[in-house]
Amino acid sequence: MFTVNPMPQQISRELVDLLEKVETATVGHFLHSGFVDRELRAVLPDKRVAGTAVTVRLPHADSTILHYLTKLVRPGDVVVVDRCGDDKHACWGGVITHSMKMAGVKAGVVDGPATDFSEIRRVEMPMWCRGPSPITTKILGLEGAINVPVTVGGQVIEPGDAILADESGVLVLKPEEAKAVAERAIGMQENEIKLLERLRSGEKLPDISGATRLVEEKARRVA
Repeated sequence: MFTVNPMPQQISRELVDLLEKVETATVGHFLHSGFVDRELRAVLPDKRVAGTAVTVRLPHADSTILHYLTKLVRPGDVVVVDRCGDDKHACWGGVITHSMKMAGVKAGVVDGPATDFSEIRRVEMPMWCRGPSPITTKILGLEGAINVPVTVGGQVIEPGDAILADESGVLVLKPEEAKAVAERAIGMQENEIKLLERLRSGEKLPDISGATRLVEEKARRVA
């Protein structure tokens, strides 16, 4: 059986622009949830993208539903694929890459392997997956679902969620929370620039961070 639900409302261009100023690792300084399994790694590690989650549940070796999705996706979407535990079959390869790229899709996030990495790199399609596999899915016409809640890399992702992905990993945020998270992270990144300037001026990191005080206070107590 196939389920095809309506496409989700896209997050605003302003929010996308804001998120794309953020490093996922900065958010990791103050959030501990929302990050997908770190084994989903970037094929193009120099890319950072944000966009709207369009979800796919693609079980077994049947990629029919992913092919169908290529006629529905919009510029700004991030296609998130739940492979239902299949780590053998690559559902995303060269043809899907070209189809999604031509439709304006920002990125693909696949909880399983992909293939045709040379094509992914050639057309510069940002992609996060669990590595390569030469064994591909087929058009079997069995089952699949579009725009349903999925589990990808240990995170529940709903259609319309905000996705931020870069060389460090993939982060899922609720749209109503994403702006506050982005603004906090940008503030931290700006502070880091100031910290680096202080280091270049000769200050020592533990003196700035407070590590010196903590270590020396406890050392005195022991003595």
